[in-house]
Amino acid sequence: MKMRCFSHTFASDLKKPLALMALCLFMPSLANAQSGTNSPYSQYGLGTLADRATGFNRGMNGLGYGFHDGGQVNYSNPASYAYVDSLTFIFDMGLSGQVTNFSENGTKRNANNADFEYAVASFRLRKHLGASFGIVPVTNVGYDYSATEYVNGRKSVTYTNTYSGSGGLHQVYVGLGWAPFKGFSVGVNGGYLWGSIDRSVVNSYSDQNVNTLSKYYSAEVHSYTVQGGLQYTQKLSKTDDLTFGLTYSLGHKIGGKPTCRVISNNPQTSVADTTEYGGNSLKLEIPTELGAGFLYNHENKLRFGFDYTLTKWSDCSFPVYKSLSETEAAYVMTDDYFKDRHKFTVGVDYNPESMSRRFLKRLHYRAGASYATPYMKINGKDGPKELSVSAGLGIPLVNKWNNRSSLNLSFQWVHNSADKMITENMFRVNIGITFNERWFAKWKVE
Repeated sequence: MKMRCFSHTFASDLKKPLALMALCLFMPSLANAQSGTNSPYSQYGLGTLADRATGFNRGMNGLGYGFHDGGQVNYSNPASYAYVDSLTFIFDMGLSGQVTNFSENGTKRNANNADFEYAVASFRLRKHLGASFGIVPVTNVGYDYSATEYVNGRKSVTYTNTYSGSGGLHQVYVGLGWAPFKGFSVGVNGGYLWGSIDRSVVNSYSDQNVNTLSKYYSAEVHSYTVQGGLQYTQKLSKTDDLTFGLTYSLGHKIGGKPTCRVISNNPQTSVADTTEYGGNSLKLEIPTELGAGFLYNHENKLRFGFDYTLTKWSDCSFPVYKSLSETEAAYVMTDDYFKDRHKFTVGVDYNPESMSRRFLKRLHYRAGASYATPYMKINGKDGPKELSVSAGLGIPLVNKWNNRSSLNLSFQWVHNSADKMITENMFRVNIGITFNERWFAKWKVE
């Protein structure tokens, strides 16, 4: 008796990937239930920018342009899909929890939150052609705070502005990666971008006879995204190679119909006057993004890499409410709101011996660091710059049916700061589970 393994027909095996794709379509309700941030900086622009990384990338602080691995989903560069293992279906999902400390002028506050991060999958369509799909975050908005001051120096009367916001943008994508010849691959991600952003500034006075003025901002986005990528691997020796990666993301108008409602309330007459600005005449934008990086691989044990990302935010405009006079105002697009963002990332992954019987030698030990320049202006000044470091483990999950799945655990510190503004120190735990199942093979008895 002899047993051998061979592939199923593609039509029958595609049922399981399609079932998980349907599962991903239900993830938006969970994604929308969480804001993913408590940062006051998320009140500006499209919100705080989400990490474009899955569990294994996050251990290296997001490194990924030059990374490809048959057992991981790396959606930061779609060219990597060409290298997915031919006999497996990979499903990866992640969660995070974080504690953030805010400080300004000696005052400190803490905030906690947890968030569903992503759900992605990948499988091979045919030789040298891989596919991926999933749901991932793009931006997050979530804050609620107030500021109270005296009116014109009078200690008998105070006014309070309460700032709050929620929402963000998410993306469902489908991607392909193809390797036309050995060492070179190209790929593309096409996505549906959606989400709503709601912000408000509510005005109140300790003297109930004073008129109040409150503003409510909203936008609802339904658009698309396109990202292309390539990777080229050069053999340096029998055991070493160097992979270069490039990506390009298309910048364009995404609509959103941004509106601003201004409500003036007269407490003496109980009359509220509402004026609405914006709507179809205004359009939000996402920027063109260029990414480049490399990854050095030594014996499939030690991987070290560098990524650089240029995001052309300066080419984008954004709607701003402006008072033209005591009786006139406008909600108009401005070109002086954003600035180009530069991000630099280094990361390392060390796996002593993947097939060892010793558990500690089978682990992946990861670390990374990043620095990013501000992408927005706040009252004409540069917004927060970002410094972050991470460390993580890739832990194999082994049972009698499977020895390819893994738990990716990482710890991250993120520091956001701007001159004479709030300083944020965020401590985050990322948990990602990669299910690597042998779905495209069966046993035949002869």
